[in-house]
Amino acid sequence: MKSFIKITSIFVLIIALVSCNSEQRSRQIQYMGDTDMYDAVPYEAYSADHKVFQNGMEAQAPVDGTIARGKVTYDYPDSEVGYQLAKDSLRSPLKIKAPLDSIYRVSKVNLEKGKYLYDIYCATCHGLTGDGQGDLVKNEKFLGVPNYNSREITEGSIYHVIMYGRNMMGSHASQLNDKERWQVTHYVEQLRNDLLK
Repeated sequence: MKSFIKITSIFVLIIALVSCNSEQRSRQIQYMGDTDMYDAVPYEAYSADHKVFQNGMEAQAPVDGTIARGKVTYDYPDSEVGYQLAKDSLRSPLKIKAPLDSIYRVSKVNLEKGKYLYDIYCATCHGLTGDGQGDLVKNEKFLGVPNYNSREITEGSIYHVIMYGRNMMGSHASQLNDKERWQVTHYVEQLRNDLLK
């Protein structure tokens, strides 16, 4: 038994010395050498030299004419011409015709939601009644916020300003979706009518 332990110890020592030889440190045989399994070629995503996407990001661009889910096209440009065009021709899709009336009206639910959103996004500058005396104006952070009854506005011009912004007011298109912008528009119209009385 002692000789078996000696022989095993010597055998292990020889294997350890042979395995630590510096010539054996590099891989001698590489399986699948012609493929990129061991030496993968890194590609920069969407780069021009990528084999799959030859034109970079163009391979991932949507098809022309498609509209993202939940989005609505808005064909009026962000310019003075676009503002005037929206003011003259843009009409709300939320207004419904009353059964016994020829007047288009806004539902109570849409007005309530418009008030809720107006109080969050608009009242700090325009005031709770649309008089241009919100908290930021009273604290002189912004000056010159107009009163809703001091200028000629329509539902189209209100929506356009919410969409793109105007003068000191920035766009609120990222905070409000299409339906919410129309709800706020209708509430602003109601405030304006109240101020004109």
